[in-house]
Amino acid sequence: METSHAQALQLKHEGIDRRLRDELNRPAPDSAKIQALKKQKLRLKEEIALH
Repeated sequence: METSHAQALQLKHEGIDRRLRDELNRPAPDSAKIQALKKQKLRLKEEIALH
């Protein structure tokens, strides 16, 4: 069960990373959105490290 949870967190992390790259590649990236995505990504990374 724990492995499944860790995998779900990893998939979520990858999704946020993809959204972050997409936003950064836009002609006029939204800095507030980028900041929020980076915070989400960091929180997930910390949670993954605990598992």
